[in-house]
Amino acid sequence: NPGEEYKNTRHNIGRELLREWQKKSGLADFEFNKKWNAQISKNRNIILCLPETFVNKSGNAVAPAARFYKIKTGDIFVIHDDADIELGRAKLAYNRSSAGHKGVESVRRALKTEEFWRVRLGVQKKRRVEAMKLVLQKFAPPEQTVLKKLKKKIFSGLSLILEKDPETAMNEINRS
Repeated sequence: NPGEEYKNTRHNIGRELLREWQKKSGLADFEFNKKWNAQISKNRNIILCLPETFVNKSGNAVAPAARFYKIKTGDIFVIHDDADIELGRAKLAYNRSSAGHKGVESVRRALKTEEFWRVRLGVQKKRRVEAMKLVLQKFAPPEQTVLKKLKKKIFSGLSLILEKDPETAMNEINRS
């Protein structure tokens, strides 16, 4: 979700992680694309897209950007929070249902397929909290340490996707 009130919330972990990886990797700065209502980082072999919509409308930015840049759905990676996975864990999956995630569902509807990759970032607490109450919570200081380790793993996985292939990255990301 765009806006300061959503910064550092569990729901925005994918957005913030992607922005941090873009800077750390030396990729092109994000520029606002009014037509798609999204921030775009255009690079030689990768396009990063940060929708400026609320999460449940993400497909409104992803699908037109993918069409414009002629990106096959099998080359699209959606990075998002997952309240079914404990904080610190992540999973890379391909061609799976949205499992109730409104942002993923929006992308699925807009692309008219489930044949895209999902980088699912765990945000659930050890004591399970209902997803609607959980996703807008900020990370507590002790969780920041866990989050740093998760970021390191995801950054490595994203680099593997570019350098090798998604299957190699899957082994890295899905490892406990």
